[in-house]
Amino acid sequence: MYNVCMTLLIIVSILIIIATMMQPQKQQDALNALSGGAVFSGQSKKRGFEAFMEKVTSVLLVLFFALSLILAYLSSK
Repeated sequence: MYNVCMTLLIIVSILIIIATMMQPQKQQDALNALSGGAVFSGQSKKRGFEAFMEKVTSVLLVLFFALSLILAYLSSK
């Protein structure tokens, strides 16, 4: 069971890296954050590919956290 969880954790880790790299860049938001501009005032609802990638990344992060907790429990036994 430990080896299966460890393998899944490695796969999810690689998928998180890929999903993060595939997300569209937000150069204007980064510029506003550095210059002190309001980032949230002009932000519109995300649609299409950007929304999909955000959901995929969120699900992968939850899986990563759950697998990490499971591995911590299994290693303490």
